[in-house]
Formats: sequence, C-alpha cells, structure tokens
Amino acid sequence: MSSITTDQGILHYEVYGRGRPVLLLHGWLGSWGLWQQTMKYLGQYYRTYALDFWGFGESGKKVPTFAVQDFVSMVNQFMDRLGIERAPLIGHSMGGTVSLSTAINYPERVSKVTVIGSPIVGSSLTLLLKLAGRRQIASMVYRMMGTLHFGLRIGAPIITKDPRWYEMISHDLSRTTLESFLMSIESLRLTDLRPFLGQIDIPAMGMYGDKDVIVHPNQWRLMQAHMSNVRIERFKNAGHFIMLDEPERFMQTVHSFLDAE
Repeated sequence: MSSITTDQGILHYEVYGRGRPVLLLHGWLGSWGLWQQTMKYLGQYYRTYALDFWGFGESGKKVPTFAVQDFVSMVNQFMDRLGIERAPLIGHSMGGTVSLSTAINYPERVSKVTVIGSPIVGSSLTLLLKLAGRRQIASMVYRMMGTLHFGLRIGAPIITKDPRWYEMISHDLSRTTLESFLMSIESLRLTDLRPFLGQIDIPAMGMYGDKDVIVHPNQWRLMQAHMSNVRIERFKNAGHFIMLDEPERFMQTVHSFLDAE
C-alpha cells in the first residue's frame, strides 16, 4: 500500500512489476482493486501503477470537487511526484474518460491510451447513472444504501459474468462519500469529448463489450469517427467489465497494443 500527498490530499496507489510504467485508472464507484488480475499479468512486462481517484478507495475524501478535470489534474500530479515523464494510460469506464482527457490536456505525458467501456459523451450512460448525477436523487439513493446494495446484488448477473463483482463493488461503495458519488457521475453525465478527440494523435484503443448495460457500446463509433490513430476491439460476450468477463483475451489484447511500435 503506497500513497503520496497532493495539493488535494492523499492519493493512494498500488504498484507491481518492473519495466516501463503503465497507469491504470478505475471507473465510477470502483478502486484499484479492479485491476488486481490485470496487474499480475501486465506486471510480468511493465511496472504497473493502479491509482485510486480522490473520493474513492483509499484516497483522500476531503476534496472540494470530484469532476473529470480534477482527476486529470490528479494523474498529472501523480506522474510529477513519481518522476514519470510519459506513460500509457489504461482506463475503465470513467477512468477511460479521464485517460482521454489527460491525453488532450497533457499530450506530452501520454504515449498511448486505452479505454474500456468508457463514455465519450455523457448521454451514453444508462438512465440510472444519469439520474444519479442529480443531487436530489443522489442524496436519496445514498441514504437508502441498503436498497442500492440489494439492487446491485440483483443486477450483478446482468452487469458481469464474474461472481466476485458484487463483493468488490460493495466494498468499494462503502468507501465513497455522497459528494464523490454525486459530483463524479454528474461531471461524467455532462461530458462530451467529441470536439477534442481529433487532438489525440498518439495510438489509442477502444475496447467495448456488446452486452454493456452501463455505457452504450456504440461509443466506439465516436472514437473511430473522430480519431485518426485508433484501434477498436469489440467483445461480443462481454459487458461493462471486459477484464472480468473475458480476462484472457482482454489481457493479451492490451499487452499486444502496449508492445506494438
């Protein structure tokens, strides 16, 4: 367990492996724990860093805002503090939106970018997530945490084939605050990266599961339409959590992309 102090408080991260650095960024309500299997595999070839966004996991919770741009700043500060000049970013869901935004705002820091089930536009979020980005509804849902956990348990088989997911998300959810819960999804709901994707000229890869019920999988079309150097990988038997639904193909695909010149 490692951490650094940033201008917004504690930033927790885990590191595994040796070699060139690779940064892993989790999605909404998640934490670095999502990447454990991925780190074990990629750590054979790279030095992998899995970060907890402010407001999630073990990172600090006393932050004024929890917007996508705040997390972009967090990634930049993390790289500064650890002396990482440039590295590939791999982001799941919200973490992919942050990865693309980092490549847009700090192009000198990002050598490649991979997004997994990530929204390019906030309208791609499922209706429940759009509603969660409204304060009155978010406050009500957060106060009814037992009902939320019950809903996640019932919906788990639709979201992912991995039976471990419910326990993982329940643990991560217990470490969020109302503000991080609300502000991050509110920011994601208002996101539209389409006007800026053309600025990204580094190699990029979009990975989308055809059975995703969290983010509409048609987001790969926007990447293909607006980016000149992009590879699209579709997973017919996977949902939002591709790394859990099709782990072998997922890890091999990421490895081949990172290794390609």
